[in-house]
Amino acid sequence: MEWTTYAARLAEEVAHPLSRWREALATTPRHLFVPRWWKADEGRWWLQDGPQDPEAWMAAAYSNRTLVTRVGEVHADQAKEEQADGLPTSSSTLPSLVVQMYRHAMMADDSDILVTAGTGYGTALACARLGSEHVTSVDVDPYLVAAAADRLHDIGHHPQTAVCDITGPLPGTFDRIIATVSTRGVPAPWLRALRPGGRLVTTLAGTWLIVTADKQEDGSAIGRVEADRASFMTTRQGADYPPNTGPAFKEVSHLEGEAVSIGRFPVLNVPESYDVWSMLELTVPGIQHYFSHDADRGRKAWMIHPDGSWARAEGVWKEFPTVHQGGPRRLYDDLERIRLRLNMEGALPLTHARVEISPEGVCTISRGAWRAEIE
Repeated sequence: MEWTTYAARLAEEVAHPLSRWREALATTPRHLFVPRWWKADEGRWWLQDGPQDPEAWMAAAYSNRTLVTRVGEVHADQAKEEQADGLPTSSSTLPSLVVQMYRHAMMADDSDILVTAGTGYGTALACARLGSEHVTSVDVDPYLVAAAADRLHDIGHHPQTAVCDITGPLPGTFDRIIATVSTRGVPAPWLRALRPGGRLVTTLAGTWLIVTADKQEDGSAIGRVEADRASFMTTRQGADYPPNTGPAFKEVSHLEGEAVSIGRFPVLNVPESYDVWSMLELTVPGIQHYFSHDADRGRKAWMIHPDGSWARAEGVWKEFPTVHQGGPRRLYDDLERIRLRLNMEGALPLTHARVEISPEGVCTISRGAWRAEIE
């Protein structure tokens, strides 16, 4: 089959027939932006080469899923080995999520927008919808920007591109800023780059929260946490993420801990519990999580913070776990307070929470009496 057949199927899956994004999805050759990618299997990343298996290439490129294109410092385009280790550092985001972020931006036909480059596929969709003259695409990685620009030019799109750290000064002013990477808060340079009445759309690092906010006359921005959920790779300033600080998971796997107790709830895989993970990140930023289970329904969860705090919970399926904790803060106690609130109230105060961003970039999220501040 021709790639257009695959693209038409993807467009039908992702966009309503009346959506203005449907034609962009149906006419954008995603496979050209992802000729090679990394696939996770048994704890390793394995290189996939599209031209060597065209059928698998089309199936992957026009599936509604994320394709990881860079692991650590190794981009799939440039990989010399078939395997890689490390954390994903760039990808082609699943098309439905790209479109979802764009919808939240509420673009007009003449909106000047800034987007994050990645492979260039999301940029191509924006160009197809708005015209290249309205699109600026940036990334911290010079290779990603150059490769995306070349592939965009090959299909007739010529947006402005720039190599820059999206958390720093931006190349121009815009009506919309849409980040398909996550940030700890909202960078102050975004507010300076937004025109009056402009809108930003981003996700907060370590959460599943999509934040939209509109610029006010005083240079601040006001918005809300959307009901949709999304999580992206966190922004980075260099070729890779910095090494983890604090104790490693293996170091706390068998420690007794300074505090030992029986948990109130069965062991939870925290990052897969969207609201709990998000609330915990807003409460105690920077926790790393690890979860495992075995054939006998044994479950273990570790939590580690850069300040040296750690927690480990071990239990079987629905049983209450044994919890070990150490360091300056009791991380598992923080988690259980959130889970208790969820059980008692039926929901956490996140969806449609009010977002206020000062001109200096201090982000305050609140709903009712609950309040969290991110700098």
